[in-house]
Amino acid sequence: MAKEELRQNDNANEQGWKAKLNVPPPDHRIRTSDVTNTKGNEFEDFCLKRDLLMGIFEKGWEKPSPIQEASIPIALTGRDILARAKNGTGKTGAYAIPCLEKVDASKDLVQALIIVPTRELALQTSQICIELSKHIGCRCMVTTGGTNLKDDILRLTEPVHVIIATPGRILDLMNKNLVKIQNCGTLILDEADKLLSQDFKGMLDSIIGHLPKDRQIMLYSATFPLTVEAFMGKHLKNPYEINLMEELTLKGVTQYYAFVQEKQKVHCLNTLFSKLQINQSIIFCNSTQRVELLAKKITELGYSCYYIHAKMNQQHRNRVFHDFRKGLCRNLVCSDLFTRGIDIQAVNVVINFDFPKHSETYLHRIGRSGRYGHLGVAINLITYDDRFALHKIEQELGTEIKPIPKTIDPSLYVAEAQQVDPEAEEEYYRQQQNQQQQRTNNNHQQQAPRGQPTRQQQTVA
Repeated sequence: MAKEELRQNDNANEQGWKAKLNVPPPDHRIRTSDVTNTKGNEFEDFCLKRDLLMGIFEKGWEKPSPIQEASIPIALTGRDILARAKNGTGKTGAYAIPCLEKVDASKDLVQALIIVPTRELALQTSQICIELSKHIGCRCMVTTGGTNLKDDILRLTEPVHVIIATPGRILDLMNKNLVKIQNCGTLILDEADKLLSQDFKGMLDSIIGHLPKDRQIMLYSATFPLTVEAFMGKHLKNPYEINLMEELTLKGVTQYYAFVQEKQKVHCLNTLFSKLQINQSIIFCNSTQRVELLAKKITELGYSCYYIHAKMNQQHRNRVFHDFRKGLCRNLVCSDLFTRGIDIQAVNVVINFDFPKHSETYLHRIGRSGRYGHLGVAINLITYDDRFALHKIEQELGTEIKPIPKTIDPSLYVAEAQQVDPEAEEEYYRQQQNQQQQRTNNNHQQQAPRGQPTRQQQTVA
């Protein structure tokens, strides 16, 4: 009897602290099995600090996604991790939650270092860490190139527990002995394939040279080329490997192509703007010059438009990024600067005004839509010269890019057309999981080669 009363009291306390949280309204949009196909764990199952759980729930994160379910418990043990999961499936939470759980806010030491390849992604990641950690007293600092070094030096005079940085700036601070990193036990590389590419020419080796020998290193990315394997052999100790990439493209992103001549592209874009129900769109060009020219054309057509690329002044870049996130503008024209990790939930349309040459670039571009299992559409403007690249990317990604129909079904990408009844939501997820299990069983029976999913797997859930 006493045990039963104790359990009831515990339940009352549990409901008590949750009831006081400032939780955003639930998101009832349809979500695909990319984020719903879990083992059924809750965030509470990971034995996290209550103050951290408060930050998680107030962020609007209801349940862990598959990559979070797989990564969080392993990361908490201190083991090195090599994790591969699709764009927009919760990778930031998969490393930020265990990273913040392990921080001891009473110690005035840098305890974790998160390295990302772009300044915009650094700002976004630091904001997520700040929001998650607001109840635990953990101090997070972002430092990137293009900003005043003196500001960073001043901030480092205060206690800092977690640093989110781009490689060049943090290495500069380390070499000048401006940041004390010798007690930093956790290194996280987000978009690891990009960080280990020629763009950063061995910077990561230099950064690791400043860390203690018994550090934990965690790598997260959607794609892992051979450079990652070489790095892993050199720096990771018996890493735990997570691979949630049975297929490469997001289930929720429907892909189309329109065959056009180069001189017809702007007219075609104008037609798309008039016909599509765009909440927010990102339009990709292959050069900074074409980004600016296209943005000018779109503005002349009478549509609201920002542009962003790597050659812009950093303060201007920050302003554009901030305002677009806030929804102050509907369309953003950009270079591949914006393909990595940028998470703007309102983006439901991605347009490749210029088609990319490489499948990895394509994968990261279309991953700006359909974030966190939601639905979106990717439209590719294909010229005669692009036809081989289109076929090659379809083959390499094992996906289908369809000819664009006269009208695109709004339920494929418009949030209002996707609303589901909250009572039916659990049943919907259950059906999705059953379908996923059935597909897995069928695949085993057919013994289909990995990386080449059947047509049935490619359809939007």
